[in-house]
Amino acid sequence: MMSSRATIEEVASAAGVSRSTVSRVVNGSTAVSPEALAAVRAAIDELSYVPNRAARSLASRQTHAIALIVPEDTNRFFGDPFFAAIVAGITGRLGGSDYLLNLLIASDDPGDKMTSFVRNGGVDGALIVSHHTSDAFIDRIADAVPVVYGGRPVRRRETDYVVDVDNVAGAENATRRLVDIGRTRIATVSGTPTMVSSIDRMQGFRRALADAGLQPFAEEAGDYSEASGADAMRRILAAGAPDAVFVASDLMARGALTALRSAGLRVPEDVALVGFDDSSVATSTEPALTTMRQPMYAQGEAMAGVLLARLAGEEPAHTTILPTELVVRESA
Repeated sequence: MMSSRATIEEVASAAGVSRSTVSRVVNGSTAVSPEALAAVRAAIDELSYVPNRAARSLASRQTHAIALIVPEDTNRFFGDPFFAAIVAGITGRLGGSDYLLNLLIASDDPGDKMTSFVRNGGVDGALIVSHHTSDAFIDRIADAVPVVYGGRPVRRRETDYVVDVDNVAGAENATRRLVDIGRTRIATVSGTPTMVSSIDRMQGFRRALADAGLQPFAEEAGDYSEASGADAMRRILAAGAPDAVFVASDLMARGALTALRSAGLRVPEDVALVGFDDSSVATSTEPALTTMRQPMYAQGEAMAGVLLARLAGEEPAHTTILPTELVVRESA
């Protein structure tokens, strides 16, 4: 009875060749005679031999695994719907490939364990999202394996591959919505100051106000968490009374909404509110959030596609920019 668990030694014996010859055939080497190649292939078919992935990886120096590297703590990663959508897009794109996804969350690790794992051959390539100006270890990873960034890295090089949304235009359009409905005392709760997405959204906010001949009423930073949105909103209210706020994420907008309610203010009657993401959070609030939709699933899908193309020896575009779209609901 033929076994589906035949060993490479059994294949070699059946084919009348050495173990190394079978290994060369399995790994696609051309340094094999036509006769030996035919004999090995016949033995593989006869014995239903399935090559061991780990052994093949050692021989080819390929793991058929890629890493998703997230320099955030676990609370942020598992608490923000943005990451769930990104991961869904990545795994959706990898589904038709031979690659497995390894998730590496930085947490309190400064990147040393991650860097060692990647540089020692743990994966063939990496996807990096939510990076900060302080994440110097990312450069060491990018020097070791092909990398695709979700969002523009702070120290971008000409050779980098980036999949991003137009954060400047998105924030500009979100803020313009507040101007268009007649609001003039417009504040913002921005994201983590060390992230390019936050910097870009702040730029878009200021540009829209400048075009309307307005000055920012107040600018306070959060860290993309719900609690930070509430704290930033309380600081804004302590300084005065805005009539509108652009918040750089839906989670922070939900926190801001809680703070506004606690202060006895109505949304949108007293303060109009616009978020960013169009995650599941946007429809869970009362009132539902007007927000700027970014195609998070498509971003994950595109990141994985670019990395797969690189690993296949192709030359995909270095920059992929996905559009954003204003979704008008009840908050503004």
